[in-house]
Amino acid sequence: MSTNPRIKQARDYSTTSQRARQISPSGIRKFFDLLASMEGAISLGVGEPDFATPWHIREAAIYSLEKGYTMYTSNAGMPELRQEISHYLKENYNLDYDPDTEILITVGVSEALDLATRATLDPGDEVIMPDPCYVSYSPCVTLAGARPIMVPTNQKNNFEIGAADIEAHLTDKTKAILLGYPANPTGAVMPRDKLKQIAELADRHHLLVISDEIYAKLVYGVEHTCVATLAEMQGRTILLGGFSKAFAMTGWRIGYAAAPKEITAAMAKIHQYTMLCAPIMGQMAALEALRSGEADITEMVADYNRRRLVMVKGLNDIGLACFEPKGAFYTFPSIKSTAMTSEEFAERLLIEEKVAVVPGTAFGKCGEGYVRCCYATSLADIEEALSRMGRFVKKHKKG
Repeated sequence: MSTNPRIKQARDYSTTSQRARQISPSGIRKFFDLLASMEGAISLGVGEPDFATPWHIREAAIYSLEKGYTMYTSNAGMPELRQEISHYLKENYNLDYDPDTEILITVGVSEALDLATRATLDPGDEVIMPDPCYVSYSPCVTLAGARPIMVPTNQKNNFEIGAADIEAHLTDKTKAILLGYPANPTGAVMPRDKLKQIAELADRHHLLVISDEIYAKLVYGVEHTCVATLAEMQGRTILLGGFSKAFAMTGWRIGYAAAPKEITAAMAKIHQYTMLCAPIMGQMAALEALRSGEADITEMVADYNRRRLVMVKGLNDIGLACFEPKGAFYTFPSIKSTAMTSEEFAERLLIEEKVAVVPGTAFGKCGEGYVRCCYATSLADIEEALSRMGRFVKKHKKG
């Protein structure tokens, strides 16, 4: 018993916070710790382009160093970069964002997501999101003190979340809807009419929409719909974007958020006390990417598309039913024919055939029975991986 009169009873102190204990380590990284020590392994796991950042973008960063651009920028990011992003959003989606008050440069889209949740959510709030979804969505909501509400999606509905399903999960605590399309891990792309129904629902119930559109440029035979372009949505949308995927700039860690000024101001307050600003060299590279990188994207998307078609056909041919993803660079095949759990399948495939995939459960409960395969790797590695997976499936297929 404490002798301090201000402490009524002894407490069992933990060295870690309750919020930190609520979240689990990433289900992706476990497999890549194993992969790192395995010779001859092929990775279909890490969601990262296998292209180097185009030379003219790298050169812009080198030039910035040579000129001595090694200082802090504004907390919000370089004015020139914010202006260029504003121009990009106008050119691509006919959206008007004030670069001075409505655009914030972040350390990758991951920081933008973290800032968006912490700046808008209070303890007890609920955020609706699809299941499966990117590994960071639920933990970011939890760390903001709110509660993630998962809405199941499946292969039959192409892993698209529907307005009716969202409405069925609404309560008086619902504050926001968190979307990520084109989707990681499934490669799903939301049709415009379905997004419009969600937008109408959000407007009717006065909900925010946090829209992660990092894969917006990586679509195949379809058109990406930016949520903020839908009627009345720009004023209630936090649009997240960045340079990692389309420009092959994962390690540069440059993202952005575009939102109403009161939201970007709140995000900027948190950003200035945690990250201060994104690295100036990366911002200079991002500026060059926006000004001169469209041809690079076109070339990379064409290459991804060739690999996508090989991967989808190959998975179906070996008996792993796989719907055709229309965006990002992932396939999400069913492994139910093997009667293994997703984690068992991934572990045994890595040990027995030296192919790394990510268990679907890393992305939510509805990922059980699936694995994520990334085709942002060479065609030769994809074909060899499919051969090894075919041998593995033949050996373990049930029925």
